[in-house]
Amino acid sequence: MPAKSKAQQKAAGAALSAKRGETKPSELYGSSKEMYDSMSEEELEDFASTKRKGKPEKKQD
Repeated sequence: MPAKSKAQQKAAGAALSAKRGETKPSELYGSSKEMYDSMSEEELEDFASTKRKGKPEKKQD
């Protein structure tokens, strides 16, 4: 499932970095912390690899 906004893509990238041990999980906050806790590395890769071009800055409900 691709990210629907730039903010989701960025949060997924931060969470993925923590899952891989590149950053500390304690440095995460907000959406990235929730993604780190609830998603697998594979799911995070899918979100983080989404192209940003043409995506809104924030998800519209």
